[in-house]
Amino acid sequence: MSEDRLFIGTRRYSSWSLRGWLAVRLAGLDVKEVLIPLKGGFTHQIGAVSPNGMVPCLRHAGVLIWDSLAIGEYCAELAAESGRHLWPADRALRAQARAVACEMHSGFRELRIAMPMNLGREFPGPEGEGRRTPTALADIARVEAIWSGCLAGHGGPFLFGAAFTLADAMFAPVCARFLTWQPELTRRSQDYVAAVRAHPLVAEWYDAAAREPAEWLLDKYENPA
Repeated sequence: MSEDRLFIGTRRYSSWSLRGWLAVRLAGLDVKEVLIPLKGGFTHQIGAVSPNGMVPCLRHAGVLIWDSLAIGEYCAELAAESGRHLWPADRALRAQARAVACEMHSGFRELRIAMPMNLGREFPGPEGEGRRTPTALADIARVEAIWSGCLAGHGGPFLFGAAFTLADAMFAPVCARFLTWQPELTRRSQDYVAAVRAHPLVAEWYDAAAREPAEWLLDKYENPA
């Protein structure tokens, strides 16, 4: 039996797991998915398989990779060997796609804190108003500026045209956050969120998240202050 594994956390909450999982599925890697329920902090189960104690973590062909962007790059290289492109094929567009993906990977801390991913809840209007902090709204404005520039420049429905790339994979959890917390967005952003949500792989992740057992729910995400 193959030893290849992709370790992920609870699909309902784990935004980074979603990014890594999308990369692996886009590349068509034959790996077994191992889900470790999140506990709201460090768990020894995750620490036993991932060097930094976090998910996603990919073990493939004797290589261990414990960062979602690194997983994406690894998957892109493997996919390219068979003529598939997870980044845009054009060099200039590829550089731009990597730039926006890296900005997502390293930034937007206030948005992450204020509006955690929860695929099973919605907090519209007054319920989520307290999470619309000035710093979170500034992050949202920057996200929308990135999206607007890419969509206007490349025609959509995804950031770099008709194909769903790793840049879209990096922003997929942001789309999920916006569906949950429902901040005010431009029509262009709303259309992009809808396109990402409708992608078959994203829809598959949502469906699997809906089947997770109730005992995996975490109160801090289900009933945020």
